[in-house]
Amino acid sequence: MADAVTSTTISDGTHKAVIQLTNLSDGTGESAVTKIDVSALAAREDGTACNGVLIEKVSHSIIGFTQVQLLFDATTDTIALGLAQDSNGHMDFSEFGGLQNTSGSGKTGDINLTTIGASSNDSYVIVLELIKKYG
Repeated sequence: MADAVTSTTISDGTHKAVIQLTNLSDGTGESAVTKIDVSALAAREDGTACNGVLIEKVSHSIIGFTQVQLLFDATTDTIALGLAQDSNGHMDFSEFGGLQNTSGSGKTGDINLTTIGASSNDSYVIVLELIKKYG
């Protein structure tokens, strides 16, 4: 069996997207699973494809899991944010324009997710508010 996961697009406009991620673990966990594929997000009105995102806001509820990591995808992924065990809250990075993708070579613009210390019945709900980048 595998963890029961969902990725739900709440909104996907020209400038912003809101994505909800969930997991109810059977203890398997996730390792660098692509959760935000920027090529699947809506293009700008002129047809220009989205090629990256800034993380503007994060709301989360983590039950169990030693940590849940959001990663900027690259040849070697870079940690965007680590969400602590048994935590919940809301983080707002809009005051300075959002969390920037700091990945190096092989940067794709996508966001991956890894769970650490998965046990049966651990869960997370994460809502990401993203600023879309083009060209």
